[in-house]
Amino acid sequence: MNTDVLLNEMGVKEEVVTKCIEHWANVSGEKLFLYYGESGKKLTYWQFNQITNSIGHSLMEKGIKKGDRISVFLKNPFITTMVMFGIWKCGAIFSPINFNYRGKLLSYQLIDTEPQLLITERAMVPILNEISSEIQGLQAAVHNSLEGDHDYIAEIAELPLNQNFIEFPFERLMQGPTNNLNVEINYWDTANIIYTSGTTGPAKGVVQSHRWINGYTLRMRLFMTQADVVYNDLPLYHVGGAFANIAKAAYSGCTVAIWDKFSPKQFWNRIETCGASMAILLDVMIPWLVNAQPSENDRMNTLNKVHMQPLPKYHHEVAKRFGIDIVSAGFGQTESGNPLAGMIIELEPGKGSPEHFKKGMERHEILERCNTFQIPVIEGNKKLDKGFMGKPTKFFEVAVLDNQDLEVSAGKVGQIAFRPKLPHLIMSEYFNKPNSTTKAFKNLWFHTGDAGYLGEDGYYYFVDRLGGVIRSRGEKISSYQLEDIITSHSEIDFCAAFPVPAEEGDEDDVAIYVVKKANSEIDEEELSEWAEGQMPKYMWPKYIRFTVDLPRTPTNKVEKYKLRDELLQELTAIRENQSSLQI
Repeated sequence: MNTDVLLNEMGVKEEVVTKCIEHWANVSGEKLFLYYGESGKKLTYWQFNQITNSIGHSLMEKGIKKGDRISVFLKNPFITTMVMFGIWKCGAIFSPINFNYRGKLLSYQLIDTEPQLLITERAMVPILNEISSEIQGLQAAVHNSLEGDHDYIAEIAELPLNQNFIEFPFERLMQGPTNNLNVEINYWDTANIIYTSGTTGPAKGVVQSHRWINGYTLRMRLFMTQADVVYNDLPLYHVGGAFANIAKAAYSGCTVAIWDKFSPKQFWNRIETCGASMAILLDVMIPWLVNAQPSENDRMNTLNKVHMQPLPKYHHEVAKRFGIDIVSAGFGQTESGNPLAGMIIELEPGKGSPEHFKKGMERHEILERCNTFQIPVIEGNKKLDKGFMGKPTKFFEVAVLDNQDLEVSAGKVGQIAFRPKLPHLIMSEYFNKPNSTTKAFKNLWFHTGDAGYLGEDGYYYFVDRLGGVIRSRGEKISSYQLEDIITSHSEIDFCAAFPVPAEEGDEDDVAIYVVKKANSEIDEEELSEWAEGQMPKYMWPKYIRFTVDLPRTPTNKVEKYKLRDELLQELTAIRENQSSLQI
């Protein structure tokens, strides 16, 4: 397929998502774009375009230029969404920070990014003040919730940032002109720096172009109309919430409804409130929904298209219970975007969402799109092996490689690698890390760091992560970062962190083996309490074991697989003993 055809299918005229906002503001300005479920706030496309124009103009008045980096440390997704588009409007670079970070995790990202501006909120001020000695002269716009807002905290409402920051009110950014900006923004210009877990070193900032956003959301947008409503409770410091949900809606001209975080108790009430037809369910969410008491009304909802990441083996049972017509699966990554896809037609006509609830494309239209864009369609009752990711989209080549970058045969596990067929479709680089960038792109393949295989059925399957990455509560955790934090304790000599299978779902629990310093009397409870004050909840070790030494190879590498096997044997014996006592 030649480049012109690929560019046409990319929607090259509207690759930059801010131009889509401006387009929809012109042609359907009264259409609801953003609904904030926590407070009931609503913004039409016309209103949203004006607000983000104001932010863009104000940033430029503050001296922000095209290509400048802006760090965003916000919990409130309503404010974050406006800020993200305002940053893009003036050609600056959106660099969000995980709002669970504090201490070394937070200071490292700010120091590494070297932003020209920080945008944050009053709730984050105590956490920022903890690291203020490491920050000098950074301008910071601070959003203040008002008394009566759901996120207003009276105790810190007047707490200022440390004087090492140059603080000014966020409200000033909302006072700029409302006309569209005349900044030239190209698809190859940098849009974002999104930090992903480092495995053998500190976290890396993934530099993404505006085309990256377009390419990442394209496969999902193929099956959308303006009638769809996208549901989002994912955090906006990750690509799933910010781009796969919010930017996707902006490209498509439909509504996106956002909440602060996932709630298994409120999920279906929220779907009803906003009339959502599309959602993303991460692995950790699905067991919580399934564990709720079944009801004869489980199918009575508007949700008919769901992306499951990763795809659980029991997806068909979930779809039957909740009336989900179509489930999509694939491979999503901060670096490479969305190169693999599969569409699962779960239910026969009439067995899914009731007809009067349905929104968006008809089934035959979806099947036609799948055929046009070479996306494989699978019947929901077909048995698929664990880790199903589908087939490559027409914009990528894919290979499974051995250690010498030779392609392995079907059925054999190797590293998943991609080649884009268009420039700027995957990440540009790892920010300020040329050696990591060169290693990732060696031999003209982008190396994902994930293991998988090509099945005999022609589909690609995910097996595991390479290196020291742990997946817990929908987050990727770097064992390097976790070990770095634990060993900063004055009584710890060294440690090893690794994943063990969680009791529910396909994610991991965090385990660490710890070697104490001589004469230390620290115990598991004390170390656990200390760790909880140093890191986000999803990083907290579930299992802490003390040992006199760690097993090592002749080249002094820790043999974590031996520790993992030892712990799994221990846990298996405990569970078997508990089971025998219950009989």
